[in-house]
Amino acid sequence: MAHRFALRVFLALAFAAGASTAGAVGFPVTGSLSLTIATLPSISAPVNGTAIVNGSGAGGHLDQLSLPAGIAQATHVVLPLTDPGVSPLRGIQLTVGNAPGAFAAGGGIMPLTGVAKVCLFTPCSTAETNLQIPLGVVGAGGAQTVSVLIDLTVIGAPWTTGTAVNGSLTQMGFAHGPGSNMSSTAAASGQINLVTPIFVTTNVGSSMVIPAFAVLSLHFVPEPTTLVLIGGGLGLLATAGRRRMRR
Repeated sequence: MAHRFALRVFLALAFAAGASTAGAVGFPVTGSLSLTIATLPSISAPVNGTAIVNGSGAGGHLDQLSLPAGIAQATHVVLPLTDPGVSPLRGIQLTVGNAPGAFAAGGGIMPLTGVAKVCLFTPCSTAETNLQIPLGVVGAGGAQTVSVLIDLTVIGAPWTTGTAVNGSLTQMGFAHGPGSNMSSTAAASGQINLVTPIFVTTNVGSSMVIPAFAVLSLHFVPEPTTLVLIGGGLGLLATAGRRRMRR
């Protein structure tokens, strides 16, 4: 009887381990996609979906990471600005998504979609005078120019886990796993922050430059089915232990 319990425990735990490694097709992630313009507070969109880690969804050292389109989404999210010191700015309204992303060796390409609207003189709910900052080159590279109230050019760059510099401002990325173990970044509870600088120039005055950054924060979470399987295996171990103690 003891041998049967041991076999059942072994099979349950082995199956659970297999489900969370090579046999999986993806790894659940949560997090946020944040946009910071100059020194203003950040405005964020939630991240929720499934990443492909090292081609299979397995944990361990993070060599490659792929993200599907639409893992980050926000529509008309508003950051009110009430500080008189930033007048005439009254708010920022963000509508953003993402195209597919591919990362390796500390960085990669994931273009954003959407626009950040900088609301002037009145709140975003009523603002008619505003700046539309297109986000199509952010996280990918290249330049995009629009002409509405003024000529505005956005220059993007790839994502990095290192330090992004934009004028006198910097943003730092990082990658770490449980216990700050770099090799376990792709394991459950591992985290990675990718940053990209956004250069916004206008024809106001002597070609004013507005520094900005985007930050992609990802948190790898355990798969519910894996937790159930591991919990079942541990439950069998506890049952076997109690039966042996009664003998």
